[in-house]
Formats: sequence, structure tokens, C-alpha cells
Amino acid sequence: MAAAGNKDAKVEVSVLQAYKEVLEQGKNARTVQFESKEEQEAARNLFLLTAKPVLYVCNVDEASAKTGNDFSRRIEQLATEEGAEAMVIAARTEEDIASLETYEDKQMFLEELGLQESGVNRLIKKAYALLNLETFITAGEMEVKAWTYHKGWKAPQCAGVIHTDFEKGFIRAEVIKYADYIAYGSEAAVREAGKMGIEGKDYVVQDGDIMHFRFNV
Repeated sequence: MAAAGNKDAKVEVSVLQAYKEVLEQGKNARTVQFESKEEQEAARNLFLLTAKPVLYVCNVDEASAKTGNDFSRRIEQLATEEGAEAMVIAARTEEDIASLETYEDKQMFLEELGLQESGVNRLIKKAYALLNLETFITAGEMEVKAWTYHKGWKAPQCAGVIHTDFEKGFIRAEVIKYADYIAYGSEAAVREAGKMGIEGKDYVVQDGDIMHFRFNV
């Protein structure tokens, strides 16, 4: 026990020294990268404000919606130096996109601007990636819902996002890959093609998985 305690103390001291060096240089704590799991855990337990992930969102004019401008590029450079993320978004353009009623009209408008997707979509994706989050989907006769989970979570943990009973009584998960669902067009067609996976407790859920959980309480 004493040896383990000494090891933990050495790790904590090492982490604090690493942070001390960069903070004294006026840099943010997030610029420090720790390799071992022990160091990463010790760093998380400090809850340093400047170690938290940051995303700078630059509101630009419509002409700069695709490539940004001199001001946004300065912010991007600043973000790179401090280990943060940055992106541009044109609020006026987003307002115009939101006013369009159909998906087709929105895509046509984006194409005219030379954009592949809206700034709102890019913002959501950036934020999810920064927070290490992903989404799985449940689909039934009444509704289709998207659920947020931490990347790397296994099937029982994701089941617990819906209800704690799902995790406690987890039996298995029936999984359809999003690409397969789009390719075959329906859950029934995916089943007939033998593309539905039956996964157990050790299955690591993947972004976009369509899932049915079987459980017993």
C-alpha cells in the first residue's frame, strides 16, 4: 500500500511540475500532453480551468463563410498556439439557411456558396469531437431518437443512457450500422441481408450505430 501511495505521489508531483513550467510561461495548461494513463488521471483530478477544451467560433461576413478572413485566421493561429480549436461561421448565412423549408433547397443554397454543410452542423461536430462525444440511435414505431455517449463506451454503458435498468439488466444489443441502413433502406431489409449484429457486454459502440437493447430486470 505504501509503495502504491508513493507512486501516486510521484505521478502527481510530476504532473504539477509540468503544469508549473507552462503556466509560468503564460501558456494554458491544455498545451501539456501526458502519455501515461496515471498522469492523465492525475491531471483530470486537478480540474484546471485552462486545461478544459476550448473552441473559438468566429462570426464572419457571408463572403468569408468558406475560407474565413484575416481576423479569423489570427484567431486560428492563436488557437493552435494554445492547443485549442477554431472555426468560422456566418450567422447571417445560417439565418438564411434556417429560413429555407426543404433539405433540397438548403443543399442548393450551400452549393451556391461553395459549402458542403451548414455552419451549425460543423459547430455541432466540432463540439462533439472536442468533448469526445458520439451518438447512437434507437428507432421504434413511435419515434427515432439520438443519444449522446462518451467515445469508447461499451454497450451496457450506452444502454444506461436511456435508463439505468437497461444497463443493470443488459443481455445483448442488436446493432445496425448506419451505412447498412441507408444502403438497404429498412431494418427488415438489413435483417434479411444478415447485416444486423448481435453484440454482448464488451461491444464498443460506434458513432451512428442503430441499436436495440435486450435486458431483463
